[in-house]
Amino acid sequence: MKLLENKTVIITGASRGIGKGIALVLASHGANIAFTYSKSVDSANDLIKEMSKFDVNCKAYQSDAASFEDSQKFVDQVIEDFGTIDVLINNAGITKDNLLMRMNEDDFDKVIEVNLKSVFNMVKATQRTFLKNRSGSIINISSIVGIKGNAGQSNYAASKAGIIGFSKSIALELGSRNIRSNVVAPGFIQTEMTDKLNQEVVNQWISGIPLKRGGTPTDVANLCLFLSSDLSSFITGQVINVDGGMLT
Repeated sequence: MKLLENKTVIITGASRGIGKGIALVLASHGANIAFTYSKSVDSANDLIKEMSKFDVNCKAYQSDAASFEDSQKFVDQVIEDFGTIDVLINNAGITKDNLLMRMNEDDFDKVIEVNLKSVFNMVKATQRTFLKNRSGSIINISSIVGIKGNAGQSNYAASKAGIIGFSKSIALELGSRNIRSNVVAPGFIQTEMTDKLNQEVVNQWISGIPLKRGGTPTDVANLCLFLSSDLSSFITGQVINVDGGMLT
């Protein structure tokens, strides 16, 4: 059974890592996928090839989610290309980690702009379509760091905590129009980024996880599948951790 047959899903920052995992799982369930990437054209093209086996419409757009203007243009183009939008998944994000004493203003501003302002930009751009359809699912990818904080990541933690407050407010604002807004908060997820970490560091992370393993992009994607589908039609304003029990 395909849970997302004929639904159109936007995913920001999907050319690799968690975003790529989400795109593949949702496409396998019949979703048409419009996704953004910033620089990696080859990775975007590779993902389109992978998704083509699912016999769905998919298209990549080079767009900066941190730009209000770019976000509006992107959404307008998706509506022109796909006809409508049913699900928005805000996944685009960056890190610029440092202790506060060494963090400069640009390191703080850039992380807030890409991680948090992008969510405002994209929800603002898609809101009209969701209101017209009187339905929609907004899924914002935060992090357990936005819940518990982390030394050396005050900018990242602030951006991810901001996503939670924003998402809960949107759930209250748009719920009466059957538009849902939820947050997915991944823990330690093994991607290309974490593959560069020293094995000793990885083992330290895993030792603090009750399930004794790192998560995979598919673990996050399966939750996004549920929240994108009608199975979650009475769920909004929630923060759901995908962390193997790390914050239990």
